[in-house]
Amino acid sequence: MSALLAIWSVVGILAEVPSGALADRFSRRGALVASGLLQAIGYSLWIVTPSFVGFALGFALWGAGSSLSSGTFEALLYDGLAASQSEDTYPRVIGLATALGLVAQIPAAVLASALFVVGGYPLVGWVSVGVCLLVSAGACAFPDHRPAADANGDESGEPDYLETLRAGVRAVRSSPPVLSAVVAVSLLFGLDAMEEYFPLQIQSWDVATTWVPIVVLTIPLGGALGSALAGRGSHLSARALGLLLGAAGGALGIASLSSRSMGVAAIVAFYGVYRFVLSVAEARLQRRLPSTARATATSVAALCGEVAGLAVFGLWALGGIGVISLGVLLVAVAVQRGLGVGDRR
Repeated sequence: MSALLAIWSVVGILAEVPSGALADRFSRRGALVASGLLQAIGYSLWIVTPSFVGFALGFALWGAGSSLSSGTFEALLYDGLAASQSEDTYPRVIGLATALGLVAQIPAAVLASALFVVGGYPLVGWVSVGVCLLVSAGACAFPDHRPAADANGDESGEPDYLETLRAGVRAVRSSPPVLSAVVAVSLLFGLDAMEEYFPLQIQSWDVATTWVPIVVLTIPLGGALGSALAGRGSHLSARALGLLLGAAGGALGIASLSSRSMGVAAIVAFYGVYRFVLSVAEARLQRRLPSTARATATSVAALCGEVAGLAVFGLWALGGIGVISLGVLLVAVAVQRGLGVGDRR
């Protein structure tokens, strides 16, 4: 299992930025369609070839598919809104999209349990394949708005793939406002790694194992509420966002010292505020990025977020949720400073 998860993670990390450049150079809509198809093929391999090799190939395809959608969806959405001069609504739209994704975990969990009772792992697997294909079909209907130069052929002077990749990295490195925003968003992305430990934390409060999954479901609900409210955070300054996240980190620290009910409430509150700040910060990043390198640059932030997630694993190993709360306070400072560079708010 560890080897398979490592394959999934390594492929996703290695493909993150190159896949963003593919989307910028050729087609963001096509990248989203391919993302669903690769994941569908990967899940099919798990069912048809339930061996280590089959699972390894499936995890590799899953990692590659995820990297194709990471950064690409945000870029396609922002430029699509910009094409109708509605880019100011991006925080609200991306917040609602994230909220729906979090809420969907609940019916998905219930459906998976029911499908397993009826048809075991094969039925769960084939329904998962079907969902991935539906995602690809839906992506086909998305408009792919990009600058006119990006739609022309190479003969018109459009940069090739490698130049697109270099331009995306250069867009991050050469602009202080973009670089500072990428650092802030990357650190926020990394904090999401602590989600893996919430069930363990809840179980440590002597919650019966049978009830742990039910209690854990309250956390994405808090996150969904925070994401859904992100549109109302467009006017907030970088300082206000940093203070909000810092207060949420304080609540997380209190959770480590609290009783069962207070601890769970503190985690839910933290996750809601965290998702709110993440959605607003990601919107600020998109506003600073050049359209031609938007997917690539966003993928750079996602890649750095994966690295930051490794640091979160280490902090948890050092002292659990209490030490993590101190890390959140440091990220809050980074958000305040990073989003404050070149920000008129």
